[in-house]
Amino acid sequence: MAITNINMDYYENNARAFVDSTLVVDMQPLYQHFLPLLSAQAHILDAGCGSGRDAKQFIKQGYKVTAFDASAKIAALAENEIGQSVTVQRLQDIQYHNQFDGIWACASLLHVPAKELADVFQRLARALKPQGVLYCSFKYGQGEYEKQGRWFTNMNEAGLQVLVDKVDGLTVKELWVTVDRRPGREQERWLNGVLVANHD
Repeated sequence: MAITNINMDYYENNARAFVDSTLVVDMQPLYQHFLPLLSAQAHILDAGCGSGRDAKQFIKQGYKVTAFDASAKIAALAENEIGQSVTVQRLQDIQYHNQFDGIWACASLLHVPAKELADVFQRLARALKPQGVLYCSFKYGQGEYEKQGRWFTNMNEAGLQVLVDKVDGLTVKELWVTVDRRPGREQERWLNGVLVANHD
């Protein structure tokens, strides 16, 4: 069974429970590494938007938001949350060019198989305007694994730097590690990254 299909089946079968568990998590400390780098009314792509939690906050703050998710059921729930359409597509299939001031990829790239990540990051780099900003997060560590019906690719600082070095037009601005912000998950660590598009 394809890795992508494993993740898809999980989210299609557990859409409501997943949305309910993530919708109320306070992500403000992470926004502070991202939003100050954007101009007012910047256009943000929420890449793998999940519940729509972050897109909703960005819209409230006056940003223009385009959101997508690979799961049709989760996209439908996110639409209800943010009050605008959410496209159904995979990160591996995006075709945007020079469209966004910022890309928010929170806990979404971690479901991309390691061998496909360089291509996905290249697609994200192309989607950004020059000097555009990309936020991404991965569970902290190394290697790939399946857990409870989902496939994960972990990442540490060195791994993400090696990956970004393979991508044209993208450089690392900041890397930092945080604990999971969901109650009861504080023992889990996350690698956060802010990357900048340096293409013309």
